[in-house]
Amino acid sequence: MERPIIEVTGLTMGYGGKTLLKDVTFQVMPGEVFVILGGSGSGKSTILKHMIGLYEPMAGHVLIHGRDIVTAEGRERREILRSFGVTYQAGALFGSMTILENVCLPLEEFTGLPKDAREAVARLKLKLVGLAGVEEKLPSELSGGMQKRAAIARAMALDPAILFLDEPQAGLDPVTSAGLDELILTLSKNLGITFVMVSHELASVFAIADRAIMVDGKAQGIIAEGPPKELRDHADPRVRQFFNREANRPT
Repeated sequence: MERPIIEVTGLTMGYGGKTLLKDVTFQVMPGEVFVILGGSGSGKSTILKHMIGLYEPMAGHVLIHGRDIVTAEGRERREILRSFGVTYQAGALFGSMTILENVCLPLEEFTGLPKDAREAVARLKLKLVGLAGVEEKLPSELSGGMQKRAAIARAMALDPAILFLDEPQAGLDPVTSAGLDELILTLSKNLGITFVMVSHELASVFAIADRAIMVDGKAQGIIAEGPPKELRDHADPRVRQFFNREANRPT
């Protein structure tokens, strides 16, 4: 039986003694496109930031390849961090560096490869995301969609098995967003990359997600889990309302 590539158990998150989400538990299987859903302020990005080790939880564990990023220190923690890539909502490319230099950054930090080898790898990653020919451009010279693709190329620089994407379709027009969805599916299918994506873009979720969890801030946790098409007809009216884009009715 295939083991999960990520196991989140009993994760409780908060700040200054105030609990935001509690007892969050789920698994992600190898090769899945897994989406964390929820309304604005529900805590979906908070979960992702705890999964990648940016925040320390109040309780619980996050196992990546069987190793706990919550308790890992030193060399073990660096090895876990190297095993996945991350892209942020705004792309987070360095504006004063070329696209090639941006993609080379992880290779400079984590490998001993010479410059020509680093650049060769970076060019390959850019080609994989459809950006061959933009290596010497600055991020400001690219469209929003191209910046998102460049960020994915940088996240792939070290050949991670997992990519975490925070709102990758945010701010994109429908055509560009659909192109990004197609790229994610292609990378998942051809390279076997596992994607964990935070999103509220339902068109993208239905197009690419194998499974999803829905987080609710008032409930302080997960209120639904499963394939998106099943969640659309979920028993919980909060889930149905979200998936069917129904407005709140005045009381």
